[in-house]
Amino acid sequence: MDLSTEHTRIVIPALIPYFVEKGRLWFQEHLQELLQAQNTQAFFRDNLALIEQGQQCHLSEFLRRLDELGYEKVLKVEQPGEFSHTGGIVEAFPLFMEYGVRFEFLGNTIESIGKVDTDPQDEELTRKILTKRLRNEKLFSDIKDIKEGDFLVHLDHGVSRFQKKETLNNQEYYILEYAAGDKLWVPTGLERKLSRYVGFTDPHIARLGSLLWQKTKRKVREDAEKTARELLETYAQKEISLRSRYEPESEVEAEVASSFPYQETPDQLHVLEEIAEDLQKETPMDRLVCGDVGFGKTEIALRTMVKAVSNGYQAALLCPTTILSYQHFQSFTERLSSLPLRFSLLSRLQSKKEQTHILEGLKTGTIDMVIGTHRILSADVSFKNLGLLVIDDEQRFGVKQKEKLRSMKSSLDVLSLSATPIPRTLEMALSSLKKISLIQTPPPGRIAPSIIVAKRGTNVIKEALIQELKRKGQIYYLHNRIGTIYGVQKRLQSLVPGISSRVIHGRLPEHKLIEIMDDFRSQKFSLLIATTLIQNGLDIESVNTIIIEDVSLLGLGEAYQLKGRVGRNSSESFVYFLHGKNLGEKAKLRITALKEADVLGAGYRVALRDLEIRGAGNILGKEQSGSVNAVGLNLYCQILSEAVERLKGMPK
Repeated sequence: MDLSTEHTRIVIPALIPYFVEKGRLWFQEHLQELLQAQNTQAFFRDNLALIEQGQQCHLSEFLRRLDELGYEKVLKVEQPGEFSHTGGIVEAFPLFMEYGVRFEFLGNTIESIGKVDTDPQDEELTRKILTKRLRNEKLFSDIKDIKEGDFLVHLDHGVSRFQKKETLNNQEYYILEYAAGDKLWVPTGLERKLSRYVGFTDPHIARLGSLLWQKTKRKVREDAEKTARELLETYAQKEISLRSRYEPESEVEAEVASSFPYQETPDQLHVLEEIAEDLQKETPMDRLVCGDVGFGKTEIALRTMVKAVSNGYQAALLCPTTILSYQHFQSFTERLSSLPLRFSLLSRLQSKKEQTHILEGLKTGTIDMVIGTHRILSADVSFKNLGLLVIDDEQRFGVKQKEKLRSMKSSLDVLSLSATPIPRTLEMALSSLKKISLIQTPPPGRIAPSIIVAKRGTNVIKEALIQELKRKGQIYYLHNRIGTIYGVQKRLQSLVPGISSRVIHGRLPEHKLIEIMDDFRSQKFSLLIATTLIQNGLDIESVNTIIIEDVSLLGLGEAYQLKGRVGRNSSESFVYFLHGKNLGEKAKLRITALKEADVLGAGYRVALRDLEIRGAGNILGKEQSGSVNAVGLNLYCQILSEAVERLKGMPK
């Protein structure tokens, strides 16, 4: 469809959800109304550009207008939403047109408007790709708390250093510095074209306006398409699997929701809506819910499992530790015991006789939900009609473990929960293979813990212990060596005489672990000395100080998870990251990242930072890391995501 009149005028709509969601036919039918609305309504004046042959317009103003409309500058125009510039010629591919358009300038006049030979575009596929791009831009354009000297990526101009913010004529700008002192002023409101640079080396910064950036993006797109083909082959079986659509909310689901003792946060409600949309489709769900510790991921899991049971399926919740599975079982019992739902705990806590009974119930369908550890993955476990697998703290499981249950049933819905997803899973989430949901809003009244980074010493430890005991609180002390952990207990007891303490570690019998944790929850003692066994999911509101003896021995994700063991109520809480005299370079980077993550809801950013420090996971090998370094992880993920969508939509 040609929206021009003999190519004497062209209407260019902005790349915004309002227009992208409309169809080509709708735009054609309402074109005159839209042009009339331009005269009276600021929204349409800002988001539509009417370009006419013979129009007086400075070339730089025309390019800036395309930028404001959200179009991406490329080397060669091939897709809707792109533009290129060479000399006095600008080529653009407006939304809703079947081909690109060439604008030839003579001085400050648009002398002619002509057609550019571009491949035919499938309208529905274009809509999906542009919708994905807009979502990704929103996801990645979070540049709050950007600091002077940080690397930023501009979609059209490449990698730069952020210099400062400055106000000129009542307009605030981000000032970006390029090679040779070149500067770019980006007005606030156009952050969608900016993202943080995350890579594995310091990036190359080029001159502003050079063709190098457009050539780099083109090469990265070619590489991303190869990667996308490989990924799609891997997930082909899942894509063709179908199951029955889920029904709308049942009475049981409504009753469970009404029994929630807290007010849901807006993010929680949004994630529940996204999951409901996934389950109302015929293709299986594969979604990652990334939310900070204590932000309500368990409630999301519980309600989704109840929804699965209400639709005739069985549901399984896979936990990394016996302690966490036991805690979840207790929570489920409190919430669901009055409802006609049958659920069980399956771990090493049960006797052989109890386990045999549970296995029979899963096989015959008399048990609706099971909560358990790796025991769920054992060969003797079979289900009558497993429909949903929820993986809690998914970063603790290997790929083979997570794929085992999925391989049993290709139409299995999978919901993964994580505060700091491992790089591999994060990559899959951001590249369209797995959908991602973010819970970034803290529960009402929650206060971020105070972070203290210090050299390990008697005085700082003693002061931290006494301070918490004075307000009748409890303390976690992390010492990650089983061989010396009881010696640490004696040392701490001599440091603060009369302090009551217990020790837990992974070699204790399961029943002993549960007994100690129950006593700690009941406040029968004040100090729990533990290994990293405590990092996953424990929710004890009376514990508001954690002392980590040597943070340099921990990964960034581990340290961040441990930080989340405190600050789970409205009381002031403290996290002590202690270290020795000599820190390695990566340990210093991890500590810096932890200091920067001193606000609630920083887990997602920590995951990105973790990727930067550790390097990519299984998906990004040496071949892809070069592309990531060239454009930054955020932009690479956007490009890979679009490549996946495009290949998925192409005829086989």
